[in-house]
Amino acid sequence: YWYLSTMKDGLCELAKSLPKTPGIYKFIGNDSEILYIGKAKNLKKRVSSYFQKTDHSPRISHMLSKLHDIEFSEVRSESEALLLENNLIKTLAPKYNILFRDDKSYPLLKLSGHSFPRISYFRGKTDSKGNFFGPYPNAWAVKESIQILQKVFKLRDCRDSVFSNRSRPCIQYQIKRCSAPCVGLISQDSYSKDVDRALSFLQGDFEKIFKDLNSNMSAAADSLKFEKAGTYRDQISALSRIVQKNSMESSISKDCDIFVVGSNGFTIATNTAIIKGGKYLGDKISFANHTIHTGLNSREVLNEALSFFLIQYYESKALPPAIISNNKSVLEDFKKWLDCRKDKKKPKLISSPKFEQADWLDLAKQNLNHALDRRSREFKDYKDRLLALQAFLKQKKDEKDLNNYRIECFDVSHLSGEATYCSCVVFQNLNMQPSLYKRYRIKTAKASDDYGALTEALSRRLKCKENLPDILMVDGGKGQFSVAEKVLENLNINKIKLIGIVKGEGRKVGLEKIIDHKSGVSLNPDMKVLFFLAHIRDEAHRFALLGMRNRKNKDTTSSVLDEIEGVGFIRKRWLLERFGGIHEVKRASIDELASVKGISKSLAEKIYSQIHE
Repeated sequence: YWYLSTMKDGLCELAKSLPKTPGIYKFIGNDSEILYIGKAKNLKKRVSSYFQKTDHSPRISHMLSKLHDIEFSEVRSESEALLLENNLIKTLAPKYNILFRDDKSYPLLKLSGHSFPRISYFRGKTDSKGNFFGPYPNAWAVKESIQILQKVFKLRDCRDSVFSNRSRPCIQYQIKRCSAPCVGLISQDSYSKDVDRALSFLQGDFEKIFKDLNSNMSAAADSLKFEKAGTYRDQISALSRIVQKNSMESSISKDCDIFVVGSNGFTIATNTAIIKGGKYLGDKISFANHTIHTGLNSREVLNEALSFFLIQYYESKALPPAIISNNKSVLEDFKKWLDCRKDKKKPKLISSPKFEQADWLDLAKQNLNHALDRRSREFKDYKDRLLALQAFLKQKKDEKDLNNYRIECFDVSHLSGEATYCSCVVFQNLNMQPSLYKRYRIKTAKASDDYGALTEALSRRLKCKENLPDILMVDGGKGQFSVAEKVLENLNINKIKLIGIVKGEGRKVGLEKIIDHKSGVSLNPDMKVLFFLAHIRDEAHRFALLGMRNRKNKDTTSSVLDEIEGVGFIRKRWLLERFGGIHEVKRASIDELASVKGISKSLAEKIYSQIHE
């Protein structure tokens, strides 16, 4: 590993001295800031190209103007360079790389590994027992699949604690969406057959299901078991309606993932369209985050974005039988990454799809374009509002630097003095940035002391002095404004513009007043500015309320069991799993409580006594 440091005038000569081997390179700015990480088949040729070209995009030109040092690392092959580049980008998050949010939020459908498997919506690692299907593009697609499986095959969706403690069928049985295995209304063998049919449905093998159901219906009718035959008939009818209703059903390539990438000049986005069992399940649009919003339309930049997204997407996900994209060069790069994996079965990479696959690709492009158009309008609107805000505050307008302009808004929320939180929301890159939001759980301020809570939160935020905002906004009147002003003075910070936003009469949007940092008096901006600031303020309030309510709910759901000496986390869990909830625990007798693992007779008496006080 080599570290090379030189002045800008010598960078061109430095590039010429690099080896002609595969590797990765880092562009370093002042203060050792990593600007960009790239891979190369030939380090010398790739890095030299930055200094030989004169027609760089604004994004590259902006990056080169900040370039101070270069680091590089040789590897044995282009595939290794691809892997190393991906790992470093994820770890270091360079400013000029096209970065997407780490997509761990794709939902799955799970069939548990129990004797009577449960069907459920699932997120997380697939290291537990059971069958997992997905990823799905959104939660709606999973829940719709669960509803279909319940209607046709009547699989249970209740939790194990409920399932093991039912004494009579629940409402799911009454509305014919569950066969009530909890109370023995279906045998394990029959339930297992329904599970097998559900698995065939999820895999798109409808012919096998129809054949199996028709055979069972005929056999039941021949045995004069007409009620059972009617059940099979209803399943066939329901399944037929579902299959006919789905106009996106295909007879080819039952499972595949489709990826398209595009830009509106402001940001880059990818669309992931997922096909399961020949059915188009929908799209998931992923926008790049904290990107430099200039020069994003070039083919080179789009290829880089899609290549990184594909690797990130499949790092922790199973590979489908086929992956479709109209970007041949990216698929060729992606194949090199696949070759490094130990998967027994590699997916088919298709860059020129035909028939239904081509239609799916066109639909994915169309949906991506719609999403980019919507985001363009949002960016333009936010840009106009931000420029109007700068004019109102008499700040210097710099359209080129609007992407880095940062606004932070703080808001304190509590419930009758309890569960106090102070939220901080961030506006940057011409949009709200939820990944940068933060909640401060107030530790030192007294209950109902909003000023103390705000002081604590602001002090904790501003002490680090990293990524300080251009505008610091507090929700409240002159009192909150004075508190924030004092924190800035104590920390000797004078480059931040401080404003306060005061609610109008009846809390109506549009009647707010703005408190200015210098004058300390209320000002009346135009409606464009007012609605912009009110939008950020409302987002801070929403975020604070969410944290406060979650904490309050957690406090209220901590049952009376937590107050009983001898009942720790494990015994509490055993009690709740055995009886299905705190209300059922309260109904239990002393003998029933004592029958739970880890609960002695004396402890059962203590529990019974305290929960019935």
